[in-house]
Amino acid sequence: MPKCTVVSGKGDGTSYEFTAEQAVNAATITAVGTNRGMPERAVTIALATALQESGLRNISHGDRDSLGLFQQRPSQGWGTEKEILDPTYAANEFYEHLDKVPDYAQLPLTVAAQRVQRSGYPEAYAKHEPDATVLAAALTGRAVATLTCDGRPDMRPGGPDAVRAALVRDFGREEFQEAGAEVAATPSATPSGTPSVSPTGASGSGNPRTVIVTVPKTSAAGGGERQRGWALAHWAVANSSALHIERVSYAGRVWTAGNTQSEWRDDGSGARNSTGEVRIVTGQ
Repeated sequence: MPKCTVVSGKGDGTSYEFTAEQAVNAATITAVGTNRGMPERAVTIALATALQESGLRNISHGDRDSLGLFQQRPSQGWGTEKEILDPTYAANEFYEHLDKVPDYAQLPLTVAAQRVQRSGYPEAYAKHEPDATVLAAALTGRAVATLTCDGRPDMRPGGPDAVRAALVRDFGREEFQEAGAEVAATPSATPSGTPSVSPTGASGSGNPRTVIVTVPKTSAAGGGERQRGWALAHWAVANSSALHIERVSYAGRVWTAGNTQSEWRDDGSGARNSTGEVRIVTGQ
């Protein structure tokens, strides 16, 4: 089974190993949070909650009528069964409730999570805080080149179209304009601060399997261009198995599926300061 690993950006040896399925869900939860302008602490709380409630798996069962990543209940007004089993919807609902908790970022994680979830075991969230913290640092882009995956593709459809669709799914059409789509602007007309996806083979890539993501210089969650770029690069690696992604390159570093330890390596271009594009090469 394909696996992923995230390590602490502090160089203290802290790491967390998880499955490709969990990586996809963690990436979605993080993308939804950053698009809403939520701080990294909110993403950490959300990831720890999902680790406790579902093991970061989108499960169709639970206690009574609980469902999905956060074990939300249709009978308690969280949405329909179909909505709750949509990870993007479920994450949005979690953040919507968290944002109403006064001073949640200053509260202990267990307290903040419990005020949203109202669990019978509120202290259970605490044990997931270390793993959620390193995950959030990587997936928000603050800790660079810290998330890697084996990247062995599963049986679901992949390719450039699937990558672009997944980007829109997780980041939203309004926040993440897709070049060439009916509702989107062309790259040259895309407003500042809005990421865009170039058509395959654009910008001189020479490869019809390449998706080029233009990184915004600003974002709702803050952090600047480099942080947003690493968030997008780590998102791509987290989705590598599901979307048949073979290679991701950003800021002079490259990750290649199936490479030794699937680590980020220097791409030899000397372009560490080039932070405007994330390039994603698919297997089909």
